[in-house]
Amino acid sequence: MAATPHVSGSHPVALAQGPGWINWIKIAGLVYLLLISVSLIGDGFKLAAGEHAKELFAFASNPIAGLVVGTVATALIQSSSTVTSIIVGLVAGGMPVAIAIPMVMGANIGTTITNTIVSLGHVRRGDEFRRAFSAATIHDFFNVMCVVIFLPIEIMFGVLEKAGAWLSGLLVGTESMSMKGMNFIKPIVKPPIKFIEGSLGGFPDGVSGTLMVLLGVMAIFVVITLIGKLLKALMVGRAKDILHSAVGRGPVSGVASGTIVTVLVQSSSTTTSLVVPLAGSGVFSLRQVYPFTLGANIGTCITALLAATAVTGEYAVFAVQIALVHLLYNVMGVLVIYGIPFLRELPIKGAEKIADIAVKNKLVALAYITCVFFVIPLLLIGVSNLLTA
Repeated sequence: MAATPHVSGSHPVALAQGPGWINWIKIAGLVYLLLISVSLIGDGFKLAAGEHAKELFAFASNPIAGLVVGTVATALIQSSSTVTSIIVGLVAGGMPVAIAIPMVMGANIGTTITNTIVSLGHVRRGDEFRRAFSAATIHDFFNVMCVVIFLPIEIMFGVLEKAGAWLSGLLVGTESMSMKGMNFIKPIVKPPIKFIEGSLGGFPDGVSGTLMVLLGVMAIFVVITLIGKLLKALMVGRAKDILHSAVGRGPVSGVASGTIVTVLVQSSSTTTSLVVPLAGSGVFSLRQVYPFTLGANIGTCITALLAATAVTGEYAVFAVQIALVHLLYNVMGVLVIYGIPFLRELPIKGAEKIADIAVKNKLVALAYITCVFFVIPLLLIGVSNLLTA
């Protein structure tokens, strides 16, 4: 999950004051609220949309539009975990998986804005800024390359959708559509959902369903923010130890440590933001940082997978499917791009080039962030609308 770097006033340490076991109980309670929130979005969407669910997503039937929605939403929220959890909830409510896949791809791009902003803290120190900015933007270049390679393949052949469907079929029962081995989720999540739905029973279905969706979205924002702060306070020290001991040992170790650290702190932005200052100071080279950031892509998938376990009913299999698609997409990206020497070098060259330009003209760094995460996505929507008109 992507999270805003700690600034004065957020006080994650204060949030985690008290015995360690109490903080883990807090985290367990927040995870329970996350499961409720995702289920609330799915149930609320089904109630609000009724038979017209597909019509509500006509705006995103274009894969480019779906990609842009995922990119801009994540860049604004600065949390891919929040966006992907909401996507899982919407799929549970009937949003087609084919529409959700480009959104998940876009979330990968949008989440990289945080560590790019972190690198601007080194802007006054020439060589240090060059190293920090390249360490941050290599994540951008890699994720954009993933989209360029896999989105056309997905549009033409549906590889990720089919693979995710096959894997979800192994995990989800075809009759009840409830998670095999995880049926305990349903009885603990359904009572509060039924209570909320009953409390809104005086409203028309459309209104109460919309209120349930909004409540679920707001709850996800709060829950993921609090989980992030608690885990940062509890685990960042250990995450730094893992980072220092594993990053320099080779690409496999780098990917593994990036995955583990991100699972520990539940924030790919926290993970990559930890390594950017170290790259800036010269502790790690760009080539050492590179596989670590790819591991962060894989580790951040855990939140959507967890969220999918909350879904029951006819669309449960599709919620699991999109969560697995997210994981497959990131693993395949590492295997294909990092595994092929020619492709592996392209993000490195791109990051080094943009960093050299940004050192000479600091405004380039600001223009880069604005264009990559906002201007270009909006232009893509305009072009895609013209092509499909």
